[in-house]
Amino acid sequence: MFQQRTQQSSLSGFLSFCEVVFHSVVRSVRSKHNNALIALALNIMQAVMFVGAFYVMFAVLGLRGSAIRGDFLLYVMSGIFLFMVHTKTVSAVAGAEGPSSPMMQHAPMNTMVAILSAAIGALYVQVLSLLLILFVYHVAFTPVEIEQPIAAFGMVLLAWICGVAVGLIFLVLKPWAPSMVSILTMIYQRANMIASGKMFLANTLPSFMLAMFDWNPLFHCIDQSRGFVFINYNPHFSSWQYAGWVALVLMVIGLMGEFYTRHRVSISWSARR
Repeated sequence: MFQQRTQQSSLSGFLSFCEVVFHSVVRSVRSKHNNALIALALNIMQAVMFVGAFYVMFAVLGLRGSAIRGDFLLYVMSGIFLFMVHTKTVSAVAGAEGPSSPMMQHAPMNTMVAILSAAIGALYVQVLSLLLILFVYHVAFTPVEIEQPIAAFGMVLLAWICGVAVGLIFLVLKPWAPSMVSILTMIYQRANMIASGKMFLANTLPSFMLAMFDWNPLFHCIDQSRGFVFINYNPHFSSWQYAGWVALVLMVIGLMGEFYTRHRVSISWSARR
């Protein structure tokens, strides 16, 4: 009440906002574990276990011949990495602090900072894990050759953006129906174990099966990324533009819903549930 307020320029206001987001990202990353290195190691271990499990499954079922001609482990990792980036981002954004959180009582903090910090923190951990795993694989086992690395990384970012959009929808719905949203978030993450298409190629699917997966933007991101990673694969039945448009539509709906919810949510809602 007795604090003197100074008028900030647009540039200084933007820099102050970025500083708050930066500290919130650090807080978001450190919240996974007291030691940031251990948090990163746990994420790397999870990714390695995913890759190992799918490698064994493909070997046991004799499905290695259905993969792309090239590095088979790179084929597995191209699906696992995008899957983890997407699902971890959905979980982080859906679990971000809402307008009734005690943190929102601090003046620089707002819901947009909370959403951005959760999304950027998830991207930071996943991309760092991705680069470390690829580096170790390149140095210790076999040289990694990616046909179009910039475009392939663009698909990683697109999978992340789609995860932010989907997580934002869940975050908006959470104050209205928290139990149902928790169940829907878990169902979405489990469904993507199959619906993401990380275990097969869109070009090899019959039309009746393709219709079961092409609704999923992550399916398009993974299939397109394999087209950029391998020179021997040209995706015909997927489109990164579709994933981009879906992410844009969900983002707009989520931001509109966040604005509506922020002005109507009450702390007493959670007390009644």
